[in-house]
Amino acid sequence: MDTRLEGGCTCGAVRYRLGAAPMFVNCCHCTWCQRETGGAFVINAIIETARIEVTKGAGEAVPTPSESGRGQIIHRCPACHVALWSHYGGRTATAFVRAGTLDDAGAVTPGAFIFTRSKLPWVVLPPEIPAFEIYYEMEMLWPPESQARRAAALAQG
Repeated sequence: MDTRLEGGCTCGAVRYRLGAAPMFVNCCHCTWCQRETGGAFVINAIIETARIEVTKGAGEAVPTPSESGRGQIIHRCPACHVALWSHYGGRTATAFVRAGTLDDAGAVTPGAFIFTRSKLPWVVLPPEIPAFEIYYEMEMLWPPESQARRAAALAQG
């Protein structure tokens, strides 16, 4: 996978570049993600916020409720309002980049399907990717180097 993935919003006002490969990629089927995206699921590429380089424009941080009750901050284009990435539960050291905003969304593949308890019945999941009714233990799925990157990012803030 290209470790210098680039993306942006629909209108082109905000552009970004990832300075490393994502630590992990989830495909979330929760009803909140369905509502927020207007789709059947969302694919989030998880990366350290410090490794997101905004190359054009500036996003707008929009506080949004979440199922956990801890909320999330969705960074959106201030012009077209496309969601570019989120910070969940007050943790701003890591970001969940909306893979659909990557120039090559196919460059990332989910390592897990989560919240499949609310998956739409017509969505068929490939059997080679682990699926979880709610969530999983990161230690089980995340590569050791990704776990180390996450720990380092959370330790810094």
